[in-house]
Amino acid sequence: QELLVESGGGLVQAGGSLRLSCAVSGITFSNYAMGWSRQAPGKEREFVASISRSGTNTDYADSVKGRFTISRDNAKNTVHLQMNNLPPEDTANYFCAAQRRTYDRDTIRTRGEMDYWGQGTQVTVSS
Repeated sequence: QELLVESGGGLVQAGGSLRLSCAVSGITFSNYAMGWSRQAPGKEREFVASISRSGTNTDYADSVKGRFTISRDNAKNTVHLQMNNLPPEDTANYFCAAQRRTYDRDTIRTRGEMDYWGQGTQVTVSS
């Protein structure tokens, strides 16, 4: 059974940091580009970061560039999102996503369908 399980969310003060993790099982992890998406109440879901199958290429939303870093460990089937200098606007439910991609260099095609989603982990940034 395919499973994506996020962890690491919580409450943090503005300016603080959090590191999210996503543990993946039931799929051939290295065949999938991975990404993090978030959804705040009343807002549409947006992708904030993605990483290619090999880990060599990454993409970030403009709103998080320079503050978030996505990484993956293909030996441990995990993907991480390091989030620094968090403002209250980053408060949202963060979801891990997997998308099968043909080439090692390809990151997530955000307008395409995701193959798998996690259940989400809540991040709350207090002012």
